[in-house]
Parts: sequence; structure tokens; C-alpha cells
Amino acid sequence: MQMLTKFESKSNRVKGIAFHPKRPWILASLHNGSIQLWDYRMGTLLERFDEHDGPVRGIAFHPTQPLFVSGGDDYKIKVWNHKTRRCLFTLSGHLDYVRTVYFHHEYPWILSSSDDQTIRIWNWQSRSCIAILTGHNHYVMSAQFHPKNDLVVSASMDQTVRVWDISGLRKKNQAPSAMAFEDPFTRQNPQNDLFGSTDVMVKYVLEGHDHGVNWAAFHPTLPLIVSAGDDRQVKLWRMNDTKAWEVDSCRGHFNNVSSALFHPRQELILSAGEDKTLRVWDMTKRTAIATFRRDHDRFWALTSHPELNLFAAGHDSGLIVFKLERERPAHYVHQSQLYYIKEKILHVHDFASTADQEVLSVRKLGSQFVTPRTLSYNPAERAVLVTSPHEGGMYELYSLPKNLTGGLKEPLDESKRGSGQSALFIARNRFAVLDKINQQIQIKDLTNAVTKSFKTPGQVNEIFYAGTGSLLMSTSTSVILYDIQQRRIAAELPVGNVKYVVWNSDMSAVALLSKHTITITDKNLQQLAQIHETIRIKSGTWDDSGVFIYCTLNHIKYALTQGDTGIIRTLDQPVYLTRVKGKTLYALDRDAKVQQIIIDPTEYRFKLALIKKQYEEVLHIIRSSNLVGQAIIAYLQKKGYPEIALHFVRDAQTRFELALECGNLDVALETAKTLDKPESWSKLGAEALRQGNFKIVEMAYQRTKSFDALSFLYLTTGNEVNLRQMLKIAELRGDPMSRFQNALYLGDAQERVRLLRDVDQLPLAYLTARSNGLLEEAEAILAAAGKTEEDINAPQKPEVPLAPPKPSIQLEDPNWPLLTVSKSFFEGAFTNDRNASANAAAGPSFKFDDQFEDVDGTEGDWGADDDDIPGITGGKRDTNNDLVDVSEFAGEEEEGGGWDDDDDFKANLDATINHVAAEATAEFVAPTAGTNETAVWSQNSPLAADHIAAGSFESAMQALNRQVGIVNFEPLKPHFLSIFQASRINVSPVASNPSLTFYLRRNPEESNSRASLPVVVYSLQNIIDTQLQAGYKSFTGGRLAAAATQFKSCLWSVLFTVVTNESDAREVETMIDICREYLVGLSLEQKRRSVINEDPKLALELAAYFTHCDLQIKHRQLPLRQAAKQAFKLRNFATASQFATRLLEMAVTKPTADEARQILAVCERTMHDEIQMNYDQYNPFVVCNISFEPIYKGSPKSDCPFCRASYKPEYQGRLCTVCEVAQIGANATGLKVII
Repeated sequence: MQMLTKFESKSNRVKGIAFHPKRPWILASLHNGSIQLWDYRMGTLLERFDEHDGPVRGIAFHPTQPLFVSGGDDYKIKVWNHKTRRCLFTLSGHLDYVRTVYFHHEYPWILSSSDDQTIRIWNWQSRSCIAILTGHNHYVMSAQFHPKNDLVVSASMDQTVRVWDISGLRKKNQAPSAMAFEDPFTRQNPQNDLFGSTDVMVKYVLEGHDHGVNWAAFHPTLPLIVSAGDDRQVKLWRMNDTKAWEVDSCRGHFNNVSSALFHPRQELILSAGEDKTLRVWDMTKRTAIATFRRDHDRFWALTSHPELNLFAAGHDSGLIVFKLERERPAHYVHQSQLYYIKEKILHVHDFASTADQEVLSVRKLGSQFVTPRTLSYNPAERAVLVTSPHEGGMYELYSLPKNLTGGLKEPLDESKRGSGQSALFIARNRFAVLDKINQQIQIKDLTNAVTKSFKTPGQVNEIFYAGTGSLLMSTSTSVILYDIQQRRIAAELPVGNVKYVVWNSDMSAVALLSKHTITITDKNLQQLAQIHETIRIKSGTWDDSGVFIYCTLNHIKYALTQGDTGIIRTLDQPVYLTRVKGKTLYALDRDAKVQQIIIDPTEYRFKLALIKKQYEEVLHIIRSSNLVGQAIIAYLQKKGYPEIALHFVRDAQTRFELALECGNLDVALETAKTLDKPESWSKLGAEALRQGNFKIVEMAYQRTKSFDALSFLYLTTGNEVNLRQMLKIAELRGDPMSRFQNALYLGDAQERVRLLRDVDQLPLAYLTARSNGLLEEAEAILAAAGKTEEDINAPQKPEVPLAPPKPSIQLEDPNWPLLTVSKSFFEGAFTNDRNASANAAAGPSFKFDDQFEDVDGTEGDWGADDDDIPGITGGKRDTNNDLVDVSEFAGEEEEGGGWDDDDDFKANLDATINHVAAEATAEFVAPTAGTNETAVWSQNSPLAADHIAAGSFESAMQALNRQVGIVNFEPLKPHFLSIFQASRINVSPVASNPSLTFYLRRNPEESNSRASLPVVVYSLQNIIDTQLQAGYKSFTGGRLAAAATQFKSCLWSVLFTVVTNESDAREVETMIDICREYLVGLSLEQKRRSVINEDPKLALELAAYFTHCDLQIKHRQLPLRQAAKQAFKLRNFATASQFATRLLEMAVTKPTADEARQILAVCERTMHDEIQMNYDQYNPFVVCNISFEPIYKGSPKSDCPFCRASYKPEYQGRLCTVCEVAQIGANATGLKVII
């Protein structure tokens, strides 16, 4: 039996715990006075409640209402509403600590026990105490209602357990009935409640404990009671209608037992004690079958979930939620049959006929309390392999009976049983067994004889089927595809802790299920997609169409091999998926019952058809289903199908946004009229201007009254007639700036002069008139000002006055010409649908016809909107084809100007727009954007450098973290930026256009952009020739800081190196080792120089360690000379002689050799050391680069996953001080530098 931990919290000491009956919540009452509400499924703290003064010992949820009750050392009982998250009221009455509180399962009662030696029953609706149970003569440690009967059990420090009959109280609180004869007399007697209620009577007093009793609890169905006390015993009691007696005691705890309860589903007792253990007892034999121990935490509380197979225990530093066995039924699907084990019996279920039959008993396998773990079926030999986790793992091979009629068969031959973590069939007459302890895989035949065995390629935790002759092996960091025949690794994928493997029907794809991750790969372990979930993933199965259906604790979801996911439906309780056929999903629940769940596969089939470009299927789904929702609309937008998303939307604002996104101006115009908001018209105008549809731009500017923009539009299109009308409008609006601007656009000098005179700008009016040859006007202005030309020093008149350019050709249609192409598949189909439908108005229209309504009517033209402009009357209209209605600006001083009638305007507008619209089957479709080449780089390569070149910094950082444990990316920022910049060239074409980007390829001969890879920025040879040599030079010159900087830069550059063959990849590994050795040596030397005066012994030890760094031959003599001289100075002659001897064994210069011989000669006279050093040159060691202490061979250590520098185990999790980028001891798959 094993404890499966589902959730664990860290907090102050937990004195009370309670499960919510429906939601995945648990309450914890703490010794510091706080109450915590946890979601144990998500592992999050939902709320804290802090109103008690002192420890809170009792806590309980109401079974149906959104309430919970708490009791604490402040003598108070508080009732809370967890929806409003506040305390509703407080019940006062106890005179000492409140130990436990519980709700009644049916009546509005609360039961509380207290150190005041009483038990009280409260009505939480009337907020009053309805009964006080007296009789205990010491602290009452616990009291609980019976789950079904009118009984209460209590435990006290007076060494007794009492059972109370509360049937009288129940009858008293029932609905009123006909009054009996004695009732009036009973009610008139006030002495009944003086020393305790006569409605509650003591039924039994159970004596047997030698010390105080801490806990007592009823069995949920049987007439049994369990109690736990300070005598370190757990006692089992039985009762009937007349008496109760002790059955037996469970002994094994070696300190006080805090709590005990019955397993709600099995014949087990659980107990928790201050001896830091949780123990599980066989209720029939009263023997301990499992003990779970914590190192430092005493247990104080224990509870079980009212409906699920979950338990929780509170201890000194938090709480733990756990199960005692797996609830996943062992099962196997073969064709249309499901083989599964229920209550230790093998069943066969036929999916087609729903027939279910018991086949074989497997009760003898493992313990009765441990369920079988896996099931493997061999259809050729009609045999099954069943494994159990009992005693470290065991399996048994069963042959199924040929005749399934008659009684249940019991296997007779036990010779086909063995030990092993996993066992499964790999061929018709062979099965594989994993010996996890010895890390060995045995291949056996059907007689259970070993035919071959071999060592696993790593620390394997599980093995799975991978086709005939192959195995999938799961390690803590990867999944290995292993070829059994050739005994080699065929492929490996860095996905850790895979628990389940699900193959599709043709073995072309596989889903690898971890705790929170699903990785979908092909049969060669090439990753296709990876899905992350925040809630535990339970199981999965493949749809016939190649969609993976999986379930979490509370959802059934789908995953496409391209990575798209979605929710199919929610779940009340977890299930284990076995098969999906059409709309029916077959599953096993936790009670091993086969369930059929109806699902709607429309959404994932729609997405699959869209990805596979099966447009007929997409159209069929759209027409035949009610596929709606924001999720599907967002998906279509993301995938580049806004025209399909437009079909699903009825909300005007959303339709408008989608229409703009897919460039459908006619639908956008239709919805803009419906919305009639200035911001909608502004967006429509901007999009229409981008597409060159000036007619719609004109209308949008009208609706937003953008006079200046409208004038500029007429200027750019050469529409002089409308500019004249804009000039009139500006004059009527009294806007001199707009009037001057329009006059300037028209080149009308007389109008400009008249305007400047009207605003009393006579000097500017004179200059304008004189510059444009209006001499009479200029003289009149001078005369009005009382000036002559002699009085004015005017500039010289320009030869050619300033005038706007005139259009060479006045186009009949100002809109930009558009390419007429065929409609997209969906636009054509949707248009045909609407044309064929009588109620076409309900759906979107893709035609220009009938889109524009009378802009002078209810749609809100300028005339309707400008009610605040006074003095507006109608006048004579011009017949020009213009979109601006100036009738509202016609004053009585006008001689009758004006524009078209509304009817003429609409007719001309429709004619113009219909002229440029495409035919019903031919319409402009904006080209679909192609795939960016940088996105292809990320898909084609797992190397971090290629992801950086693609601009995907996030995935590059994830790759570096996964491969070599990089956590500090700040030093790598310049490398990221240089790679990104060096992988592309920006060329400026025309001054007014944006620059063009060209991507530099590593493989320029490759013409297919989908197979391209970015240029290599950091080449191995360049790093060796420049950075490494610069580091050597600085080291030789004694510039330690500069040398350390060079070697670190070299080390960081290696992260982004790309090589093409295995020999270069090995050279990269050598480069990392070289840089590490030099950096470790430099750090030792820098440390030595900083402590040489304060601590000569440490300085000598550091010098000695430096001599063991694996440097270049010419560099090794430097630390040896330094160490020999320092040891000689400190009179450590034996050590100095060792260094001198090692120095003479090298090819050194003559002065160096002479110096070494002199030291050796002096040392040989007195071969002893005056300072005892922590240094043994004969025992291989590495140096911890934080503590600078040796780690000798065989001692525990923790390495940096990148530079492989060594550290003491206590530094695991810290940043490596050598490379300064990786985390010490992080799990990593290894640096990838080759594709």
C-alpha cells in the first residue's frame, strides 16, 4: 500500500481540517488563529479568515448550504458564509476551549465539544443552544453525529467514550403534531434543562482506555466505533440496541494517538499520532498494514472526504491530502472489446452489444487492499499480464479460459508469477519485464522463462509498448525509443516523467502523458505538438480521424496534432477514457463501471477539416451545425479565415471588426450604418482609404464631419467641383481657416483676398492680390487703408504665382482599380446560400448592391446632424455627381447654389459603386499573407541560436533552460541581439517606402524557404581563433580579470555555436571543459591573492588546488611555480618538494628549472610541513567553486549542467559562479549544437 499525495500545504500547525462535499476545497484551522480555504486540485489558497483570538481547533463544512463553522480557544463558535466570505454570527456559551464542531446532516444543528466538560447542540437558524450534554468529568476532546442514526459519540480525557441518544431532541424539533396528554405537563416543568436536557440521554459509556481519549468516530454503515487515546492505542468497539463492548485494540503507535477513523470503502482503520506517523490497520485482523512517517511533524487531525476516496491529515507544518491506492482501473482495449479489472475480477466488455462478463479472478495477486496497476492483453494466445505495485512490483501471466460459461475460474498455476515494476507483451509469444531496482529488462516467453536480458540505457522508471520488437522507456528527463533486436536507442525525446502512453490505431502517432503535459509525436518520436495543463491529466484515447481526446480531473478536451486544443465538455468526477466512436465516448469511472458519454465532435472536426483544407467538409459543418462562440471566432481569426468567422457573428460591433479585418468593405459599410458611431465611421474611412475606395472614404468623412480631411481628399482626387462646395460650406460655418484652406486648394486668389479683407488682415490681402496680378484689388486695399505704393516696401512679385497642380485626366471613377479574381471558396458558397435563401437579411452580404441607403434620411447625413447651425434653407441643386450635401448651409444671401437632390445622389452613388463592384462570382480577394521565413526557422531547428535568429527569444530561453539549465539570461542579452541583427539585412528601396528585409540563410543553395535555416553567427573555429586565444594571452600576461572575462565570453558564445558533424560537437564539449578549468583556476588565484595576508594557510591550500586545474602544458608551470614558492616560504617543505618535482617533470625554461632544483635541494634536508593543509594530491578531487574546498572522489556533489563545474550538495539550486548563467544541479538534457 502506498500514500499517493494529491496536495500539500505549508503553514502553521493545523489543528482541524474539513473537506467540502462537492467542490475541491479543504478548510484548515490553524494554531495561530487563522482559517485557510484551499483548492487542493489547483493547489491554490483561495481565502483566509482571521477573526478568532487564539488557536482554532474545530472546523466543518455544511453538507448542502454555503456555510462552515469553526470553534477555537476564544470559547466562541463562529458560523461563516464562504460565498460572501464573512462571518455571519457567533455562538457564545462554552466556558473553555472549543475542541470540535460539526453540522448535522439533516437538521439545522451544530454539535460542539469543549474543555468545559460539556457537549452542546445549537440551532444555527435560531442561533440558540437547544441542548447541553453533561456527564464527562474532564475535557471533551471530540463529539460527532452518527451519519444516519440519532446518536452522538464523544471522547474525553476522563478515559471514557460515551454514546448519546438524541432521538428525543429530534422528536422535540419535528413539525408540530397533535398534542399528547402529557405534553402540557412536560412543558410546564422548567427543571428539565437545569442540569442537562432530558431530550438527550447517555446510551453507553465505553471504558477501556488507560489514559485520556482524544478521538471517537462512528463507522459509516456498521455498528462500530473507533477511538484513539493517549495510551497509544486505537480501540475498536461494537454496539447493538442494548449494549456496547470492546472488540480489540490496535497497538503500534509509540506516542499519543490524535485521531482515528474508518475507511469509508474498505475494511481499514486510519490513525494519526504525535509519533509523526499515519498508520493503516486491517479492521478484521487488527494489524498494521502500512505506516507513513514524517521526519519532523506530529499529526493532529485526520479526516476523510464524504464522497471521494480522499483523506487529509493536519500536522505541525501544514496539511496533506492523499489517497491510499490508485483508483484507475487496470484496462486494455482490443478492437471492440474492453478488458478491465473490477474488484480483483477480470471483466470483458463488448462495446457494440454492451455485454459485460466476468472472466477470471486475480484475487491472489498482491494484497487485497492494493488494486492491480496495469493490464496487457495478447489476442494471439488469449493471455493477459497483470501487474501490481505490491511489495515493490509484481506481475502474473494468466491464460484466459476458452469456455466463459459456468462459474468464475481461479488460476491454478502460480509459476507464471514474478517481480517487476512493469510487464507487457511485445510479441505474440514474448513479454518484457522491467526490474527497476537492478535497472534490467528481461524478455520472457509464455512459460515465464527468460530468453534474454539487458541493462537499461539509463535510469528507467516505466516501459511501454512501441510495436513489435520495440519499447518506449520513460526516464525522469526523457523518453527513449529502444530497439530490442539491435539493442540500441532508436530515438530520444526530452520529455520527463511520462506516466502513460497512448498509440493511435495505425501506430503512426503516439501521445505521451505526463502529470501536466501531453506530448504528441510520430512513431519515430519526432515531436508534433505539446499541450500544457494546469490540472492533472488523467487519460486519453484517439479518435478515428486522428484527434486525441483526453480528460483532466474536470474536463474532456481534444488536441489536434498541429497543437490546437479545446474543451468538449465538463466532468463531475474524473473518468478514464477507453475508446471514442463517433459521438460516443466510452470510459471507466473510479468504480470500474463502463460509461457511455455523449460528446459533440463538431468543433474539433471543423478545425481538423480547416487545417487539412477540406473545404467541402467545413462548409457542410457550417450548414448543418450550430457551431458558435467566441472561441471558434477567435480561432478563425487566428488561422486567417475571418470571412468564415463573419458567417457566425450576428453582433453588429463584432461583424464590423471582422469585416474590417478581412477587408470586406461592403459588410463593414452595412454594419457601420447600423452602429452609426463616429469611431466606426473613422475606422471604416481608414480601411477604405487603405484600399483606395474613395467613395466610401467620402461617405465616412461626411458622417464624422471631417471637413479638412474631406477637402484634402477632393484635392488629391482632383475634384474641383466638390472643393467649391467645401468652400461654400466653410463660409457658411464661419470657419476662416477652412475657408482659406479650400481657397488655397482651388488656387482661387480672389477668394483668398476677400477672406483676408473680411478678417482685417489687409497687409496679407494686399500681398496676395499683388502677387497674383490682381492689381485693382490691391489698389482698392491700399486706398481703403489710406496708403500708397510709395509707403509700402513690398517684396518683388513672383514670376509665376503659387497654384495647385491640375489633374491631367479627370477619372470618371476615382477609386483605385482592383484586380478582379475569383472569390474564395467560402465567400462564394456563403453568397450562394444567401441568394438562395428567402430571408437573406439575417446573414451577411458580400455584394455592393443595396448596401447604401439614403444618407439624407434616417442614416444621419450632415443635414440631419447639423441641427445646431442656424439659418439653413434649401436651394437650387447642381447636377454634379457629388457626395456632400450643402443644402443645410444655404443662407438667404446665397443666390441659389446647392447640390443634387437626394434621389439623384443615391442613383448616381449606386451607379458608381456598381460600376466598380465585381460580378457575382468574381470579386477582389486580398492576397493571403505567406509564412514568414523566420517562423520556419523555429520549426526546423531545436537549436537556441536558430530560435534567436527567428526572433523567438522566449522559446530560445526555454530551450537553453531545458538543455543546460540556464536561468540568468542578462549576460547573454548582447549575444541574443547580435545573432538577431546578423541574420537579416534591411535594404531601403524608395524613400517613401518602408525598408525591405532579407534573411541570410545557412543553406543558400536551398531554394525551398520551408527548409531554410538562419546563418551561423558564432562559428566554432572563429571562437577558437579569436576569443580562446585572447584568453590564453591574458592568462599568460597575468591579467586575471581580463582572462576571466575572455573565457566567460568564450563559454557564453559556445551556447550559440552551430556545427555540422559529430567531431565538431565533441570539440565544443572540449571547449567547455577548457573554459571551465581556466575559470576555476582564475577564481582560485583571485581568491588566494585576496586572503594571502589574512590567512596564509588558506592561500597555500588555494595555490595547491590551482595546480590540479587541467590547463595547457605551457600554462601549468605558472601555478606550480607559485605554489612551490609559497609552500617554501611557509616552511611546508614536503609539499614544496612535490610541486618542485612536478615542475621539473615538465619542459620548462632553464631559469625556472634552476629555481625548482634549488627549492628541491633545500626541502630534501627537512621533509616535513609546519602547516597542516586540507590537501591530498594522491586522492583525486575537484574544487567547489563557492566554498573553495576539495570534493574528493566518491563524495556527494552537485554539478552545473552547462559548464560541469562541481559544487557541494548544499549549494544545489544556486547560480553557478563559473559560467554565471546556469543553475547548479538543474535537470538538463544536454547542449544541442548540431541538428
